[in-house]
Amino acid sequence: MEISSFQSYLIILFVILIIISIFVFRQFIRTRKEELNLVKFEQKGLDSLTKASELYEFGSIQIKKRMYTEATKTFKKAVENYENEPDEAKAIIQNALGFSYAAQNQFKQAIKHYNSAIKSLPEYTVALNNLASAQQRLLEYDLAYATYKKVLIIDPNNQTAIKKSRELEKRNNYAPYKGIKDKGF
Repeated sequence: MEISSFQSYLIILFVILIIISIFVFRQFIRTRKEELNLVKFEQKGLDSLTKASELYEFGSIQIKKRMYTEATKTFKKAVENYENEPDEAKAIIQNALGFSYAAQNQFKQAIKHYNSAIKSLPEYTVALNNLASAQQRLLEYDLAYATYKKVLIIDPNNQTAIKKSRELEKRNNYAPYKGIKDKGF
């Protein structure tokens, strides 16, 4: 039996639609799971949560939902309750708190928490990149460049630090065109 070009077109279209359906369904399941977790945590209430890990999970969901002020409150409570946690967990929570402040354009507060994360875990490249980004947003270009260079010492293949440090190098080496007086009207 031969397949006509129209039939092969329909088969290809059908296969593409199945693949797209699978991706959409997976995203739907993932989003539904996050929504259920958010509802579960909201029903418990922030006051009843005492474990730093639970608070971090709740704050992470709030960040994904772009509920930054609520996430800030949640991460602050996590910081209050993380004394028995390892340094890595402390750094992750501080970095997340810094991120929630940065999302609200409170970069000085964000820098404070990124520095706390780096103090807990000195080679935490995510916090270092976030710190440099916040410094850049505060127009502290030299500090941001130095921070990106620290990241590249720790991880020479860090794509964020490579890209951003190149941008800052171009910015720092910028010289306006001086030939305007020679040419033109």
